[in-house]
Amino acid sequence: MKKTDPFLLLMIGAVALATVMPATGATAGLVETLGTAAVALLFFLHGAALSPRTILDGLKRWKLHLFILTTTFAVFPLLVLPLRLLPASILPPDLALGFVYLGVLPSAVSSSIAYTAMAKGNVPAAVCNSAGSNVFGLLLTPLLMSMLIGSAASETMDLCQTLADVCLQLLLPLGLGQLAHRWLGGPLQRNSRWLSDYDQWVIVLIIYSAFSQSATAGLWQVLPISGLLLAGALCLVLLLAVIGFTMTGARRLGLSRADEITAVFCGSKKSLASGLPLAQVLFAGAAGFGMIVLPIMLYNQIQIMVGAMLARRYASDGLGASGLRARVVDP
Repeated sequence: MKKTDPFLLLMIGAVALATVMPATGATAGLVETLGTAAVALLFFLHGAALSPRTILDGLKRWKLHLFILTTTFAVFPLLVLPLRLLPASILPPDLALGFVYLGVLPSAVSSSIAYTAMAKGNVPAAVCNSAGSNVFGLLLTPLLMSMLIGSAASETMDLCQTLADVCLQLLLPLGLGQLAHRWLGGPLQRNSRWLSDYDQWVIVLIIYSAFSQSATAGLWQVLPISGLLLAGALCLVLLLAVIGFTMTGARRLGLSRADEITAVFCGSKKSLASGLPLAQVLFAGAAGFGMIVLPIMLYNQIQIMVGAMLARRYASDGLGASGLRARVVDP
């Protein structure tokens, strides 16, 4: 009989702990700070493990980047738009609006990269794409919302502050890691299992932080259980549809296995970190704010759980050409 995956148990434990004992107040701030530091260290280690030549190769994958960005900002919005046609007795208008909002959000950063690394995908391409998706998303998300629902919202997040956050939490650690590649590249290659374990612990921390935020925001009180089940089922169907689209599309485009993995995880993720603050600006004062943000909160939890299991499946196949563990030392 096959043993239960310890990583799966850790994820379930993180969800349970966040549900019964969510991080709030000063503890929430501490968890957020710890998460920020853990993600920064993750990017530093990946930067140190990857040779500059591999990073350059990631930037040159224009076909891959175009495919992911098209999935994020065109295919996904088209998938959710028909939900607005459902009668209010089945899907309340505010909840339907929330699904449209979910569709136009940028890709998640940390989980996309962590899962790509765990699955042995193209980590440099994942770093480039997820960072670019969030920068473009600051402008595209409000614009797409205006086009799809006729919103008059014209404000957005503080662009300068967000760009500064992306640079400090992602690009700076990656750059410092690149500078340290000469000294750390070899040791990281020889201890790749340790780095893989660290990826998993970062994901567990992300799960706890995400569920804590959702539980504190009243996720379990917004709708009755039937409404939550319907919204959760729709989120799962959307996630599986996009995963299927990215897998099929990547193979039709002739992308490598490593690039397919990157497309699957970057193309199917949606950012809760960008989604909730931006929603507070776009839907300020809306009476149905809780329902509007419910889809992104639910989708975030589902994408983390499904993504983790899928990443483990990819890794166990042993077929991925890892951008993390292969060629980390310059030839």
